[in-house]
Amino acid sequence: MRAELLFSLLVCACTASFAAAAPRSSVPPAPALAPLPPPPTVPREVGLASFAGVLSVLQSPRCQNCHPAGVAPLQTDAGVPHSMGITRDSPQVGLDCAACHREVGLDLPNLPPASPHWHLPPAVQVFEGRSPAALCAQLLDPAQTGGRDLGALREHVKHDPLVLYAWSPGGGRTVPPLSHEAFVESFGAWVDAGAPCPAR
Repeated sequence: MRAELLFSLLVCACTASFAAAAPRSSVPPAPALAPLPPPPTVPREVGLASFAGVLSVLQSPRCQNCHPAGVAPLQTDAGVPHSMGITRDSPQVGLDCAACHREVGLDLPNLPPASPHWHLPPAVQVFEGRSPAALCAQLLDPAQTGGRDLGALREHVKHDPLVLYAWSPGGGRTVPPLSHEAFVESFGAWVDAGAPCPAR
């Protein structure tokens, strides 16, 4: 009995010694998984129909004129290039947009529209000429939305002064085909449907 006890103690001591001497694994821990997005709360068909409403606003003159495919912002409902040769490079030579587009303007024809922080968005944020599928994919890509995810875009279309300008442009300018309230509602329904994109 005593011999068996001594043998057991010797085995335990050797096992502990080997375990202490064994090198620790250099394998890094598995990265934490990103949380899954919440399941859609709106049917896909409703989301696609809502995106059609969103598209009608984004490609209306009030939005599209400042999201051109070329280097020059556009003017009027006809979408003609900005007068005086203005391009997105003009601020680099000292002609900032705010030189003419003040924070508050006069509601008179042929005067520059006004809104706080008037400026062109980054060149990748093009609305003009985009197909519905391409514009939808653009809205889903944070690299093309200034780092905004869908939640941030939702807040952007609700509150940004340059977005709100489209519904009070003054000077007899037309407004988008949806009210701002309907636009925000359509944008939200599209997001809540999982932000589905049309096929083309």
